[in-house]
Amino acid sequence: MSAYHLPTGASVMGLIAYLDSVKSRDPAPRSRWEVLTYPGVLALGMHRLAHGLFRAELFLLARIVNHLSRFLTAIDIHPGARIGRNFFIDHGFVVIGETAQIGDDVTIYQCVTLGGTDPAGGIAGKRHPTLADGVIVGSGAQVLGPITVGTRARIGANAVVTRDVAEGATMVGIPARPVPVDAGEYAKAFMPYGTPCAQKFDPETQKLELLRCEIETLKSRLDALTEEERRKAG
Repeated sequence: MSAYHLPTGASVMGLIAYLDSVKSRDPAPRSRWEVLTYPGVLALGMHRLAHGLFRAELFLLARIVNHLSRFLTAIDIHPGARIGRNFFIDHGFVVIGETAQIGDDVTIYQCVTLGGTDPAGGIAGKRHPTLADGVIVGSGAQVLGPITVGTRARIGANAVVTRDVAEGATMVGIPARPVPVDAGEYAKAFMPYGTPCAQKFDPETQKLELLRCEIETLKSRLDALTEEERRKAG
């Protein structure tokens, strides 16, 4: 993974290169001017400012910029998060925690959380994930804890990832597990939404996965009801 940095792209050419990198991953915009209106682009620009203030230990000012950014974009990036080049949030409603680290050319879709867990269970002081270069995280995915998602790994929509992900792996499900992907799909430089839409998974495996998720949900509800009854009886 490349070193993290404040952007060297403060120049016009650096900005143009960034806008082009976004345009290459999103078929919707017809010009760079449209890309400039994206909430993810605004959120990243404001995060660069907030992160600079955070590094200067101007924590209150960093938080004020962070809150303003969240109000304007519905994207919450903690000022302490370290983000590399060409980071793209497509749409919004994303949460990125304080100790998250994001490499170059990473793409995140809407409603993703790079969330924290108890730091006692991982690296001291590190509560949030590390995403290596080229990672794609699909909409609604939750990547939790001080784990590492390897280079060019792809996280499918609504997956819940709580363990390290190998380089180039494609993860789906709850909890997320690796699935095979055709070599032709894997070789693509960029895959929209993180997983191939035409990927044909075994229907019986899908049914078993859905059934397992339903059983886990029912078990959680039963445990909650049992605990409630125990409190009432006590």
